[in-house]
Amino acid sequence: MSEDLAPDPRLLVREKGLAGYWEDFKRRVRGGELGSIPVVLGVIVIAIVFQAQTGDFLTPRNLSNIMVYVAGPGIMAVGIVLVLLLGEIDLSVGSVAGLCAALWAVMSDQHGVNDILAIVLAVAGGAVVGTIHGFFFARIGVPAFVVTLAGFLGWSGLQIWVMGDKGTINIPRDSLVKDMYGYYFSDISAAYGLATVLTAGYLFALWRQERRRQQAGLTTRPLSEIVLRAVLVAAAAFVAAYELNQHRGLPLALVIFLAVLLLADFMLRRTTYGRQIYAVGGNAEAARRAGINVEFVRLTVFSMSSALAALGGLFTAAQAGGASKSLGSGNLLMNVIAAAVIGGTSLFGGRGWVWSALLGTLVIQSITTGLNLMGMSSEIQYMITGAVLLLAVVVDSVSRQTQRSAGRT
Repeated sequence: MSEDLAPDPRLLVREKGLAGYWEDFKRRVRGGELGSIPVVLGVIVIAIVFQAQTGDFLTPRNLSNIMVYVAGPGIMAVGIVLVLLLGEIDLSVGSVAGLCAALWAVMSDQHGVNDILAIVLAVAGGAVVGTIHGFFFARIGVPAFVVTLAGFLGWSGLQIWVMGDKGTINIPRDSLVKDMYGYYFSDISAAYGLATVLTAGYLFALWRQERRRQQAGLTTRPLSEIVLRAVLVAAAAFVAAYELNQHRGLPLALVIFLAVLLLADFMLRRTTYGRQIYAVGGNAEAARRAGINVEFVRLTVFSMSSALAALGGLFTAAQAGGASKSLGSGNLLMNVIAAAVIGGTSLFGGRGWVWSALLGTLVIQSITTGLNLMGMSSEIQYMITGAVLLLAVVVDSVSRQTQRSAGRT
């Protein structure tokens, strides 16, 4: 009877080698499974255009600065990705970032609290704020849009109250928060060592995954594919390390951002809780009937989102030189949400990955930096960023419709 079973299509693809992968790639694109292809191509096009226009965009100094600038908004965007995977939105991240930066500054500067303890308490305060949002959304049933919009207003007011009569609290020179943003590992071995660790970790993860598939009797990737993937990752990592070493070395901000991305990626792809997030975002009622505690998942995701907003707020404060009553306002919220969406996370829930935060933030920061090099005004930057965001949502919508037509959703 087993002779009548259709062969695994993935096995057929791998047996054909490169031709099979090309056919599978075209099939996926026709079926609307675009993944991160549009945004990766977008980053490449942006780099080429601005380099052609300015001649300075791809210099080590500029690339290093971009890597530092994306850390704060990127960490906040990771939290937004988690919320979007639920099919919800969090409008409070900007005000939470400002509030927690104010809490840290007041504790550290005015009350003499140990810097590390102040950072921990500020991030914990963000988690408490997110738990409050999650409680009203998951337990009471208030729409997340309304809850977080109320939080956006309320936490902004609390931020002003916490700051008191201080318009701005400057960051002390010996502050850990300042080092989180401005410290560089000048020894070239740091950047190359990180590239080695990332490549080895990726190769080990591939090997472990294929070993488990083999033990389960499932199809596995050929050795040539594993080697090719590892070579591509190694090339990207070591080229990045080389460029960073041409300026000031490896930024600590980038290390922290990558650590957040790797931890969030592991949680989503390698844990039961992560799969529950996707399940709830795909179909909450089906997830509930499958025995998933939907309320718990929603509450904890909003808690993590606000905690990451608090951490990102500390980076934003370091970049600005201190905490202020206006920190977190302006276009920060819109840029963070735009980064998650532009990076490829669906607004409709259940589809996306945390690396969207990196890709999307790179797109926005590259546009901002490139236009600054060209001397363009801020209103032009807003219009272009808005157009890119709209394009990303259109691509997502068309992709979903194509998948539905192809019977893949």
